[in-house]
Amino acid sequence: MFDPIIAATRFGTGLSPVIEPPWDAESMLGKLGGPDQAAGLLPIAGFDATVPTLVFIAEVQKAAREARGTDQEDAAKEAVRQKNREVADVIRHNTLSTLARCVTAQDGLRERLTLFWADHFTVIARSLNHRHLVTPYIADAIRPHVAGRFADMVKAVVMHPMMLLYLEQTRSLGPTSVQGIKSGRGLNENLARELLELHLIGVGGGYDQTDVTQMAELLTGLSFHPSQGVTYKPQQAEPGAEVVMGRRYSADSELATITSALEDLAIRPETATHICRKLAVHFVSDTPDPDLVASMSRAFMDSGGDLLAVTGAMLQHPAAWVQTRAKVRQPFTYVAAGLRALGVRADRIMPLDAKQFRRHVTDPLRLMGQPVEQPVGPDGWPEDPAAWITPQGLAGRISWAVASPADFVDTLPDPRRFVQTAVGSTAPADLIFAAEAAESLSDGVALVLTSPAFQRI
Repeated sequence: MFDPIIAATRFGTGLSPVIEPPWDAESMLGKLGGPDQAAGLLPIAGFDATVPTLVFIAEVQKAAREARGTDQEDAAKEAVRQKNREVADVIRHNTLSTLARCVTAQDGLRERLTLFWADHFTVIARSLNHRHLVTPYIADAIRPHVAGRFADMVKAVVMHPMMLLYLEQTRSLGPTSVQGIKSGRGLNENLARELLELHLIGVGGGYDQTDVTQMAELLTGLSFHPSQGVTYKPQQAEPGAEVVMGRRYSADSELATITSALEDLAIRPETATHICRKLAVHFVSDTPDPDLVASMSRAFMDSGGDLLAVTGAMLQHPAAWVQTRAKVRQPFTYVAAGLRALGVRADRIMPLDAKQFRRHVTDPLRLMGQPVEQPVGPDGWPEDPAAWITPQGLAGRISWAVASPADFVDTLPDPRRFVQTAVGSTAPADLIFAAEAAESLSDGVALVLTSPAFQRI
């Protein structure tokens, strides 16, 4: 049942000439449940520790507005430009750190799960001034919980500034709250709707519009301000109790009421089925074995939403190890797997300057259809292989495979060996033949990296 090549590719970030693939499911789970070594070696600061802060950015922009037409205007404009450079530097550092973790991690499963859950709980920066805070959100709310309780991840996500800003919870007022009556404004249902539709219950899970509205009312009062942090404002909260999916929640306990509702919703059977099917679709097949999903759902419910137990149920099910190559590597994991197959070290990734970053990372990913941290909407990136294997997407992969590998290693590998390193012992005969017949090292490496055997997992 267990296959080290499938373990490294389907459930990890790829094969490597310098990192041994997993030897059994238990070792994979042991690493996942242990210390986060990659984060220690390649740290990414959380929201509160990331600079420039939103408060500083607001001050710089205010100063620039007030300086218009004065002798301070040029200095104020330069301060704005410097702020923009600092934002770009944070984005580059964090993206390269995320990439380097995938390329060099001993625990590829943790990296894949982090990417999965960050996509499941997608946030998109609504302002260019917020772009550098997406990865800190992942560092705060996602990564610490990939082997923990799902409910804890849900609460961390909902209480995070970036989610509140992205889904405009800060604009939601109870219609009959003090502030709602005064301003004439009312509910913003974005967060409530995405929680029920995407994050928890799922479409067809039994909720209706009344549940969405009641959930939105329950969430009123939850807000964020750059100088105050995440707060609960009673004057914005809808008075009275709400009923969400048949359960009544008192309005008396403020934040405790919200966290209680999130706890309840996070461990419902409908949530277990939705979450476990989505995991199986992402890692195994777009049409996963129903028994695989059922086994994962049982583990979810029996453990109270313990994600390590759920991942264990997936890895221990025979359907997870069927050799199908049904999934296609998404662009980011494609680039990571390519660099990993080349044995690239973190110290060849992290020093990339702005020009190199654009050449090797952001421009290729955009061409492949996955611009960094910019999915189209709150449902994240598509799972359908057809969304990625497009003429433009393939052109982007080919261009990257031809142009980028030589800039990350001192000497390109012999394609005859590289096909085994990158694809493994299951490499098809026609790919082996083509690698042997390649006219140059770069052609051979590119041929392997753009082959269906490498791109499909």
